[in-house]
Amino acid sequence: MSGVFLGTSEFAATVLGILAASDQKPELAVTLPDRRQGRGRKEQASPVAVKAEELGIRVLKSGNVNEEEDRAKILEVGGEWASICAFGQLIKEPLLSELPMLNVHPSLLPRWRGAAPVERAIMEGDPKTGVCVMRLVAGLDSGPVAFRETTPIGPDEDFGSLSARLAGIGGRLLVEGLAAARAGKITWDEQGEEGLTYAEKISADDRRIDPDREASRIHDQVRGLTPHIGAWLPLGGEERLGIRGTTVLDSGPASGDFADQDGWPVLGCAEGALRLDRVQPAGKKEMDGDAWMRGNGLPGTDGSS
Repeated sequence: MSGVFLGTSEFAATVLGILAASDQKPELAVTLPDRRQGRGRKEQASPVAVKAEELGIRVLKSGNVNEEEDRAKILEVGGEWASICAFGQLIKEPLLSELPMLNVHPSLLPRWRGAAPVERAIMEGDPKTGVCVMRLVAGLDSGPVAFRETTPIGPDEDFGSLSARLAGIGGRLLVEGLAAARAGKITWDEQGEEGLTYAEKISADDRRIDPDREASRIHDQVRGLTPHIGAWLPLGGEERLGIRGTTVLDSGPASGDFADQDGWPVLGCAEGALRLDRVQPAGKKEMDGDAWMRGNGLPGTDGSS
């Protein structure tokens, strides 16, 4: 057991679990401090902190790894290489040079550098994505790549299933990468700039569904934000409806209008239409679209919400 792993998210926790089951198990897991979450605003440890404690790995919760005290704790464990995945902080000098790091990034770099590569790949309708293991450098996800693997994105696949598969790939590649790096047998491939895109953090506007877009594009939007963030459809006034699953139809009502198709709600779009398969009314649990329609009617019709 040796080395340091830096990560915070569920994705990173999965990668840590795979790493810990190998001969590259880290001695120290560094993660962000506990945060207040949920309706009760209770402090909760990060997924990586929880996973590390389950695995018997020492945890350092750091608000800034570049500050002297935490940086010294990391360097004390040291090792020739550390690993990092979805950590949530920028690593700066001198730590960046003092402890070389392999970074797990879920995209086919240089496409989708940045904060939300899995979401953006789905939302843009990409037919494939993958994982890269690269050297961490000062530039945003711009370091040379040592390992990469491609995987298809299914036409109805959402963030939940794709992210889980990518985390499995990422963990496996990281084990290979650390073994090669520590043996001095790793080779690097510079990314270049051809095909470069940035995966900006998901904003409030990204979540809002606009029926004046094509049905296929909205379908991709919903897939990319399900189940962790969620897209929503305005119903008039302040009312909104969370949309968690859709089916693209060739035709339907006018853009923004609703229709009843065999007991299911159908939303008209600029091109085609969407059957609302899974929805989540404000303050309620997720449910099938037909159940929601039976209880609420269709927006914009007599007796509807």
